[in-house]
Amino acid sequence: MSLDKPYLDVPGTTIFDAEQSRKGYWLNQFCMSLMKAENRLRFKADERAYLDEWAMTEDQKQAVLARDLNRCIAAGGNIYFLAKIGATDGKSFQQMAGSMTGMSEDDYRAMMLGGGRDPRWGR
Repeated sequence: MSLDKPYLDVPGTTIFDAEQSRKGYWLNQFCMSLMKAENRLRFKADERAYLDEWAMTEDQKQAVLARDLNRCIAAGGNIYFLAKIGATDGKSFQQMAGSMTGMSEDDYRAMMLGGGRDPRWGR
């Protein structure tokens, strides 16, 4: 019997709940491994080989390789763990968030300084 999850009906939002956590367990563990310098070096030297050491789905691996953070979130990634990928690439959280919205870093910054709402989102 599935649980009633009325909180999942937030337009444009993937809610990170227990189900998403289970789905993205290995993806998030991979991300946390990037906290260690030696793992960041191994990942950057051969990204695919390093990803193949983790029990991630092929879709999760392809999302990481493409740096498609929205796809990573849909595949169970938690943004706070995914930030480790950005840090490994020398990207700020702001740069990562901008890429997830289709905005430039400057446009994302201006939107956030203006109250955090983009009229294109209809909210």
